[in-house]
Amino acid sequence: MSFSIPYLLSVITFLPLLGAVAVLLVPNDAGKRWTALGVSLVTFLISLLLLVGWQDGEAGMQFVENVPWLPAYGLHYALGVDGISLWLVLLTTLLMPIAIYFSNLFVHDEIGPYLALMLALQTSMVGVFVALDMVLFFLFFEFSLIPMYFLIGRWGGQNRLYAAVKFFLYTFTGSALMLVGILAVIGATGTANIAELQGVQLGPNLQTWAFLAFAIALAVKVPIFPLHTWLPDAHVQAPTAGSIILAGVLLKMGTYGYVRFALPLFPDAAARFGPYIAILAVIGILYGALVALVQKDVKSLVAYSSVAHLGFVMLGIFALNEQGISGAVLQMVNHGLSTGALFLMVGLLYERRHTRMLDDFGGLWKSVPIFCGFFLVVAMSSAGLPGLNGFVGEFTILLGMFETQPIFTVLGALGVILAAWYLLTAFRKIAQGPITNPANEAANLPDLSLKEIAMVLPLVILFFIIGIFPNLFFDKINPSVEALTAQMAQRESAVVYQLDAAEMGAYTQEPEAQH
Repeated sequence: MSFSIPYLLSVITFLPLLGAVAVLLVPNDAGKRWTALGVSLVTFLISLLLLVGWQDGEAGMQFVENVPWLPAYGLHYALGVDGISLWLVLLTTLLMPIAIYFSNLFVHDEIGPYLALMLALQTSMVGVFVALDMVLFFLFFEFSLIPMYFLIGRWGGQNRLYAAVKFFLYTFTGSALMLVGILAVIGATGTANIAELQGVQLGPNLQTWAFLAFAIALAVKVPIFPLHTWLPDAHVQAPTAGSIILAGVLLKMGTYGYVRFALPLFPDAAARFGPYIAILAVIGILYGALVALVQKDVKSLVAYSSVAHLGFVMLGIFALNEQGISGAVLQMVNHGLSTGALFLMVGLLYERRHTRMLDDFGGLWKSVPIFCGFFLVVAMSSAGLPGLNGFVGEFTILLGMFETQPIFTVLGALGVILAAWYLLTAFRKIAQGPITNPANEAANLPDLSLKEIAMVLPLVILFFIIGIFPNLFFDKINPSVEALTAQMAQRESAVVYQLDAAEMGAYTQEPEAQH
């Protein structure tokens, strides 16, 4: 079934921003909470129309909106989704009502500005995934810094200001490099529109420098080792809802940027620098897992697990083949669901015990069995247990990388083993063993309520749906990835042809006369 709703993507993108204004105008806290939750739920329901109207097998952009913005400078208000961005848009619209619902239950300080910032953040994230103009992408990309900075800096933990400033400086500095790359491309081609750039062949020197500008900027956002140091601080200090969105969606803006811009626009440079980025990805997988193993704070453990899991995504992207990139796209969604759920579970535990230290727990299976059951499923999803979502993405990525660099596949598989180790260790310290602290007794520790189960259950259901029926997702991802890899191969061949022609011209020039 296919249909067209005018400006559907604009509605999905900007309705949360209008909701943010409405939240600030509502006079009482209860009204603010209901308004924010209602807007986020309506946005999610509207976003499901993307699935209803999706044309299966179509590789190109769908639901396209294209209005000249500054035509003299080659800029357009251009939106669209393909199989690569579709699931990321839906991931964003799904996680936001869950994060807002959690906030409604547990955040009591200045709830109006808090919820308004959350909704404004949603607009920036959806905008990144649907923008088809590089400058528009950059504006949404940069706008996301502002609400997240204030969410961490105002509602975060004890060291929140340090974490917020570090987050802002890292990502803003990286973004400045990306702006340089964007301006270089516009200067050479006269356009920032992705559709128009598909027919333009960039020269090898421009590809090299523009790719490096994009790659460094996006590496900070992912983040890739060794540019990751802002992430643990931001996660540990952020409020729970902020961590859910930061891990679940915000980090995917970096990995998505590679697939949407760095690979198709600069394929020759991506092929040349890809092995080095893959090496950093493998280091990130192993480093993140090993550091997670020694963490005493469970939130810090989950933060370092993100470094490892996003290393897998980068490994898939720079396999530079269909299997690897398709696996990476699905793993972006998987990581958003699994790690978002992990931060949700950690937040629910913290609201009960007001501690995140693993040594303060033990024996919780006896006192909160429902919580522990959900926590185990979420942990196994993150660890990549067969039958759950994490396995499908990681397995597909490793298959793709095996075609190009088998040794990276072996090292990546070691990262899977380490993930199971640190996640099961965390579960054992929290749920198993005797209860040695009276605060962990059932009389002092309530199990999950129906409201809290309602937040976790949709994510757990999706774990099983993706794990058992992955083709429901790959069927929409694969056509777009196939088109991407074909476009990369064609452009890379063109660059090689240009270089060969230049070399041939040098050889056929007559030598200068000898004197």
